[in-house]
Amino acid sequence: MDPFRGFGTAVNVVTVLAGSGIGIVLGRRLPQRTRDTVTDALGLVTLLIAALAAASVTSGTLTSAVGDSAPVLIVLGSMLVGGIVGSLLRIEAGLENIGDRLQRRLTRSEQSEQRRRFVEGFVSSSLVFCVGPLTILGSLNEGLGNGSDQLMLKSALDGFASMAFAASFGWGVAAAAVSVLVVQGGLTGVGAMLGQLLPDPQLAALSATGGLLLAGVGLRLLQIKAVPVGDLLPALLVAPLLTELVIAIR
Repeated sequence: MDPFRGFGTAVNVVTVLAGSGIGIVLGRRLPQRTRDTVTDALGLVTLLIAALAAASVTSGTLTSAVGDSAPVLIVLGSMLVGGIVGSLLRIEAGLENIGDRLQRRLTRSEQSEQRRRFVEGFVSSSLVFCVGPLTILGSLNEGLGNGSDQLMLKSALDGFASMAFAASFGWGVAAAAVSVLVVQGGLTGVGAMLGQLLPDPQLAALSATGGLLLAGVGLRLLQIKAVPVGDLLPALLVAPLLTELVIAIR
């Protein structure tokens, strides 16, 4: 049980600050094989958390509302419809383009070298820490009252990432903790509002669908397959709507 809603974001801010400080002190002394091993371990833990979240497909509230066979079909339909919509909208490519444009705009050549490195570290780190499926999934899930497990995992990932970034860019990486606080805090608030509006069956379908998206993040961390999780994010909107449709038809 978390001491308060938003605890995961608070921990994430601390790990970014701590990782940045360690990265500045140690520089690039951690060997690549150590960083690869840590990433693989985090990828495996991501799959474990994904499986626990996806298990919501067997929730009693969901099966009693839509029937025993419908939950899996709802998740399947959500992933298919969401994936089609996301790929047509090119969400993942759009997120990457936003990052590229921000970097080009804020890291101009006429800036002093020290300021340029600070800004580049801040922008690059903010994008890595805030523009990703795990940020959205973890923050919404915490806001819904399902705990901060996903954000704790993200905190570990961001802690190691901030070490690597800070070794190159310095204190601009630590400043990205402000971005983490604002973005994840806002998404947690959105999740809290959804938790008050959505009935339990819709929340269970949302959690199960989010678990599958999280599995995609795990596969990317393990470098098994670069699943375009960003393009699948609309599935989180489709799942509650599809659940409501099935309940109405039934």
